[in-house]
Amino acid sequence: MSTAREPAGGVEMDADERRLREMGYEPTLERSMGAFSNFAISFSIVSILTGGLASYGIGLSNGGPITMAWGWPLVSVMVLFVGLAMAELASAYPTAGGLYWWASKLGSPAHGWFTGWFNLVGQIAVTAAIDYGAAIFVTAVLETIGAGLGTDRTTIFAVFTVILILHAGMNAIGPQIMNLLNMVSAWWHVAGVTVFVLVLILFSDSHQSIDFAFTSTVDNSGVGFGGVTFSFLLGLLHAQYTFTGYDASAHMSEETKNASRTVAKGIINTILVSAVFGYVLIMAVTFAIPGSAQETLDATAAAGLPSPVIYILDTQLSSALSAMLLIIAAVAQLFCGYASVTAASRMLYAFSRDKAVPGSRFWSQLSSRRVPLAAIGVVVFFAWLLLIPSLIVAEDQAIVAYSAATSIAVIGLYISYAIPIWLRLKQGDAFETGDWHLGGRYKIVGGIAIAWVVFICLLFIIPASDAGLPWQDDFAWSSVNFAPITVAVVLGAVGIWWLVSARKWFTGPLHTVTEIEKELDA
Repeated sequence: MSTAREPAGGVEMDADERRLREMGYEPTLERSMGAFSNFAISFSIVSILTGGLASYGIGLSNGGPITMAWGWPLVSVMVLFVGLAMAELASAYPTAGGLYWWASKLGSPAHGWFTGWFNLVGQIAVTAAIDYGAAIFVTAVLETIGAGLGTDRTTIFAVFTVILILHAGMNAIGPQIMNLLNMVSAWWHVAGVTVFVLVLILFSDSHQSIDFAFTSTVDNSGVGFGGVTFSFLLGLLHAQYTFTGYDASAHMSEETKNASRTVAKGIINTILVSAVFGYVLIMAVTFAIPGSAQETLDATAAAGLPSPVIYILDTQLSSALSAMLLIIAAVAQLFCGYASVTAASRMLYAFSRDKAVPGSRFWSQLSSRRVPLAAIGVVVFFAWLLLIPSLIVAEDQAIVAYSAATSIAVIGLYISYAIPIWLRLKQGDAFETGDWHLGGRYKIVGGIAIAWVVFICLLFIIPASDAGLPWQDDFAWSSVNFAPITVAVVLGAVGIWWLVSARKWFTGPLHTVTEIEKELDA
């Protein structure tokens, strides 16, 4: 892309500014992120020390060690196909609107409308799940150092609330601290995983065999069909939830230099690095399991601990080493939640900029530091609201609300990933690629990506226990997977809104640069 003059002042525009204006937008956000910073924010949100550890119990109780040994590589490969397809789109359309902008451009305003709302719901849900997981580990750290707060659900929710407020405040400071924190976060994750693995290898009281790690099973699904195979499939939520949020690189496009290439590479490198480091981490934890996997789960529940990882560390390591690893994980999870609030607020800002959200004028305003302050507040408030059910269900069922939040995040985000990928496939060779593209391989990559998204969305709406099925005698609301209920409510609400009103006025992305101005720039 060549440079052209800035129409207002005769200043040379770089390729990023020119491309943004070609898409219809004046540069408003501060473009200060380099390649590593763009990778770092997605890597921080994927956060293997967050999803890999905080949701470890989901995989361990559904499938057991085989879910870690075989499920993680399976999900990593399939997610890479999704990421490759998204990277091509991000290169072609480097805008903060990301997925909903792509869908509007490639399809119709209706495609953009539904993509945007699913992405927004997914962004809020993943923020809720990340910070709730962080609260679990922060609470464990506080208990370890003798704070005396306990580890019950009320304490965890209180810590969760404080963390959300903290992340809102940190995001309000501005992009200068954002770049620094995300870069520190990326290195913290790499170093943290290294320390985690070495400590577990060198200092665990005992280690499991290779046969245990790769063949041992647990079947707690209780649905009544499929046995351990079905349980294994449910356990894929552990890895699949971890691999969410890499679209953050796309949402930061307008703040990234050389965005057409950098954003695509940020998405792909996030998935590749997370796949390798994440597998090493969860296998190290799996080899450190004391006794059988089911015994570890039972002991975790009996001790009133919110995560089997905490039980494994407490049992296998000295109190000092256990505390050190908990602190490493908790800090990483705090970095992760901060980055998630950043990305979600940018998506809400862009969606509001195009008048798709009630109160759009307010949510699309920038502070004096060029930060979407109101959008940050909305994201944090609804993330907090989503985990209130953790206070309503029985004490031992609080984790059900957390699991549902992870399911909502996966379903919402991956539906929003799939719609523009499908529309790109429909465009075929007529699609105008960016600086990074798949060439003729887009068909096989996109086809596999769509098939995988359909599979996981169907899988994760199923209750993990027959007590969550309304036709069972032991039905209980505390066992219901409210992910499909939430998704159905969102789909119904935005669908009715579209049919009754929005289709009459939502025409897709609204441009801040007119066609005449774009012609003058050419």
